[in-house]
Amino acid sequence: MTECERKIWDKLSNRKLNGLKFRRQHPIGRYIADFYNHEKRLIVEVDGDVHEEREEYDYNRDKHLEACGYHILRISNNDVNNDVDAVFDLIWKTAEKL
Repeated sequence: MTECERKIWDKLSNRKLNGLKFRRQHPIGRYIADFYNHEKRLIVEVDGDVHEEREEYDYNRDKHLEACGYHILRISNNDVNNDVDAVFDLIWKTAEKL
């Protein structure tokens, strides 16, 4: 895990985010989700600089997973580093809508 993924996992593990159960590095078909909540079918991806070079791959991956009924929330490393509390609010608000 990257440092930003560790920060996110620290708050998502053991149902710390309002009782939601997340799994880390969860396989979904041929893909691996950084974090996944089965109840909401929510995938949380933490994107570092490498994703700037993989925009087309990420776009196609997201479209495939969305077509299968999953919801994808992409969060940048910058967001995690600049305001991690806002990131958790966003994850919670997204999950709440689903």
